[in-house]
Amino acid sequence: MHSWSAADVPELQAAGLGRGRPPRVPDTASGDLVELCGVDGVVTMYVCGITPYDATHLGHAATYLLFDTIQRLCRDAGLRVRYVQNVTDIDDPLLERAVATGQDWMALAERETQLFREDMAALRILPPDHYIGAVEAIPDIVATVERLRERGAAYEIDGDVYFSVAAAPHFGEVGHYSLDEMVQLSGERGGDPDRAGKKDPLDPLLWQSARPDEPAWESSLGHGRPGWHVECAAIALRYLGTTIDVNGGGNDLVFPHHELGAAEAAVATGSWPFARAYVHQGMVGYQGEKMSKSRGNLVFVSRLRADGVDPMTIRLALLAHEQGSNWEWYDDEIDLADRRLQRWRQAFARDTAPPAQPTVDRLRAELGDGLRTPAALDVVNAWADADGDDKGAPAQVAAAVDALLGIL
Repeated sequence: MHSWSAADVPELQAAGLGRGRPPRVPDTASGDLVELCGVDGVVTMYVCGITPYDATHLGHAATYLLFDTIQRLCRDAGLRVRYVQNVTDIDDPLLERAVATGQDWMALAERETQLFREDMAALRILPPDHYIGAVEAIPDIVATVERLRERGAAYEIDGDVYFSVAAAPHFGEVGHYSLDEMVQLSGERGGDPDRAGKKDPLDPLLWQSARPDEPAWESSLGHGRPGWHVECAAIALRYLGTTIDVNGGGNDLVFPHHELGAAEAAVATGSWPFARAYVHQGMVGYQGEKMSKSRGNLVFVSRLRADGVDPMTIRLALLAHEQGSNWEWYDDEIDLADRRLQRWRQAFARDTAPPAQPTVDRLRAELGDGLRTPAALDVVNAWADADGDDKGAPAQVAAAVDALLGIL
């Protein structure tokens, strides 16, 4: 599966602005900031992608913008990033939407995936090195499930294969939820804690045997299709190795998805931790509720673009919110962000301005020490409002804003 075209990123060292430091990112598992140094100068990052049946709303955009910021900071520090993102192009919500709308599920998935690509390119989100659909990853998923069976960590119920959380000694160390919380979240987020015959209510599905009128594939596990969590575990292991630097997504994925995916990967490989940092974007609310397909309160990037909104305005509006907290979207945010964008562009077009290096240093500090994007925007605001006589500064600050914030 192909991703989307990459935006050019200025090299700030070549512009006389030195290099940044390896960024420190908030880790959900430890509650601390974790420095991303990588191994041999390479930072590995796996971010969970869309289920392509209704893309791309602002919650999606905020999530992928967060990991775009991490990519940019790593590159500014002279690190390479090996980035993998999946597409869950076979899953119950996709099939349910296809049936409800009378569409072919494959055509629906491809259309929404292509729309997502177009939105990501317009927002100047740097693409992953590997963009992998669940369907194309089925051989890797089957191989991972077979390894779990060999290790005694999988069992069957009526042809369905389940993972046993009892086999995972570190289960629970990503989200630190209580047992009652995990059971509740499992039921709310695609699990089946009440299914009869399971050894533990939290045991997740690895392979689902074929159901009438649903797509299925032949494998050593039988005729069926993959479960959700093992999809991401298998793809990450295949392309990034046993331990990765960043595992990320929205904070609604902490449990069950990232908790169980990490447990499955760790048991399959015998290595812990699965990720050195678990990084999560807060949920975006609108009209008093979490922005979600089920509630129908979605604000789509493609709709804003069709209405003539500059994608850089959308990007700035999202960067104005803290990464780790849930937040509410208001209809006037586009106007506020557009005014900021015009203010910056006018400042970049000046003949002279305050020296660039102090501003770039502060910008790097705010972003690189916890991804404090609202504070980073304030740094640029302060520079734009100040007077100075440095003729090279406007172009240098514009390059830094492009390189670190992705705003052109």
